[in-house]
Amino acid sequence: MRVIDLRSDTVTWPTPAMREAMYKAEVGDDVWGDDPTVKRLESMAAERVGKDAALLTVSGTMSNLVAVLTHCQRGDEMILGSEAHMFYYEVGSCSALGGVHVHTVPNDARGMLDPIDVEEAIRTADIHFPPTRLICLENTHNRCGGAVLTPNDIAAIAEVANRHQIPIYLDGARIFNAAVYLGIDVRELTRHVTTLSFCLSKGLSAPIGSLVCGSDEFIARARKNRKMVGGGMRQAGIIAAAGIVALETMVERLADDHTNARLLAQGLSGIPGLIIDPASVQTNIVMFAVEGIDPVDFQRQLEEQGVKMSSRGGNRFRMVTHYGIERQDIEQALEMVRQVMKSL
Repeated sequence: MRVIDLRSDTVTWPTPAMREAMYKAEVGDDVWGDDPTVKRLESMAAERVGKDAALLTVSGTMSNLVAVLTHCQRGDEMILGSEAHMFYYEVGSCSALGGVHVHTVPNDARGMLDPIDVEEAIRTADIHFPPTRLICLENTHNRCGGAVLTPNDIAAIAEVANRHQIPIYLDGARIFNAAVYLGIDVRELTRHVTTLSFCLSKGLSAPIGSLVCGSDEFIARARKNRKMVGGGMRQAGIIAAAGIVALETMVERLADDHTNARLLAQGLSGIPGLIIDPASVQTNIVMFAVEGIDPVDFQRQLEEQGVKMSSRGGNRFRMVTHYGIERQDIEQALEMVRQVMKSL
């Protein structure tokens, strides 16, 4: 039985070209700055997003942590959305390891922060308050169903941040999905932010890796913080080689994932007992809910039929399209959902 794994785009396998590049990669000791393949990837990444420099890390969570440690000191405060991945899914690392206080403001349905809310959250100079040192955005937004922030959205937050001289960090784990959806150069989405990261290991299908991008001075300090949290790697060119192939060959094909996600959403919307608005699906994440049935049984029976998805708590679920999932897989998954719903 073929397993159709829609839990996340992190389950992607490296392409044959990536495997070959990893096998042939020229390597050195990256902690000493000697790995030529890592240097090439970091230079390529920085140029791609319009920043001076970049730093390879092992994961998006490490990239986010290293960026916050570089922007903030212990006792500082950062502003981020109430639904942010950094708030929900990163083990409280910024507070636990960095001593950085988190101040959340509401995300709307598409992951946007209201600029008025952000401005009101910025601390005034007062002996009682932690100083606001960072504003964080997320694009695309995971918990908001892969929703996309536009350049105008980001510019609106940047106007507030610039007035208060506070940097913006963008958790851009799926920033290329946003750029492909909007049909624009990714630099249009990064030019208003001070620093950002993006993942190689999600829709771009590399097995490992994320990159923090910013100024030369920022990345030099971030490199030391990466070492502090155990992220200094040796012959990391083996990892970087797959990342280079990802940036060269896997960005434009994200449009296929978006097409498959819309097909999936449209199909789910026609199945009685499922709650979904297909119009809300912009990129590769499909969120839906079930009603009138036991959600645990629903997920278990689907998995027994070879369809995997992730629970979002209660009666809510997520399916994510990615490299390795084709149109016929979507059609098969929909048929399995129909059968399971009829049996419950």
